Amino acid sequence: MTRLTLAVDAMGGDFGPPVTVPAALQALASHSQLELLLVGYPDEIQPLLARADSALRQRVHIVPAESVIASDAIPSVAMRHSHGSSMRIALELLKEGRADACISAGNTGTLMGLATLLLRPLDNIKRPALVSVVPHIHQGRTVLLDLGANASADSTMLVQFAMMGAVLAEEVMGIETPRVALLNIGQEASKGPRHIRDAARRIRLLDGLNYVGFLEGSDLLSGKTDVLVCDGFAGNVSLKTMEGVIKTFLTLMTGTGQTMKRSWWRHLVVRSMKGRLMKRFGEIDPDQYNGASLLGLPGIVIKSHGAASERAFAVAIEHAIQAVIRNIPEKISVRLDTVLARSDIA
Repeated sequence: MTRLTLAVDAMGGDFGPPVTVPAALQALASHSQLELLLVGYPDEIQPLLARADSALRQRVHIVPAESVIASDAIPSVAMRHSHGSSMRIALELLKEGRADACISAGNTGTLMGLATLLLRPLDNIKRPALVSVVPHIHQGRTVLLDLGANASADSTMLVQFAMMGAVLAEEVMGIETPRVALLNIGQEASKGPRHIRDAARRIRLLDGLNYVGFLEGSDLLSGKTDVLVCDGFAGNVSLKTMEGVIKTFLTLMTGTGQTMKRSWWRHLVVRSMKGRLMKRFGEIDPDQYNGASLLGLPGIVIKSHGAASERAFAVAIEHAIQAVIRNIPEKISVRLDTVLARSDIA
């Protein structure tokens, strides 16, 4: 690839340009073929570029915006007043073909709504899904979706999520026949709401999909599946609960005060356990896997954590670069055409 152009909503997230601009410069330093369109207020972006190397600045173009969508905005209201906003302009650059992907740390619901409105979902897809990849105890990774784009999902959407997640597992993780499971309240076939049981029945009928059944939340890090499918409410709660538990555990292991009075051998045990945990689960740190892909669109849209640090936002940019290189939307579209279009689940 001779040139790769990304549109960055430089104003999105809790911190805006002080995080997004330095992260953009990091990405430019790592990828010589990369060009960035930083969308936002020039008066806030330009000073942060002034200290950068001139060679990097030549590959940065500031696209002025008139407004910023607040992180706590009501999506339906924000969408109606989105013209001229940094988020919408970044998405429009993608739609017009001036950018190969779009990255934003802004309001999730508004990003989802605007991306769906401007880009339109792929054929046979009802709604896009937010997806990320998390590590498991066997040193592999699990694709988890949806992570919050759709608080609820019917059986058709769950089936489509399963297919998109399988394609991502194949293309990003290199798994030839990824195992696919549905998140449920039990592993028995009779357990769970009707729409989840219906989704399971329909997924079993799909050619080329390695469906392994229901899994419970306790299996999220078990490595029992390569793709775990759920609605956005369950996925978002599961992911954040997992992050919180791991962080709390590591904090307790490295605590001060009374814990410092342990005997020397207990300190060694704790240090050894912490090292093993960090080696195995270090990527659970949001900074390590920041950047959820909005799958199901003809273009690449990456949602960063709103509270992302400079390091984390740079990771989100890297995810966008890799998605462009692998041409994920096109591969999903091809798979949907060959499988979903000839079935009764589209």
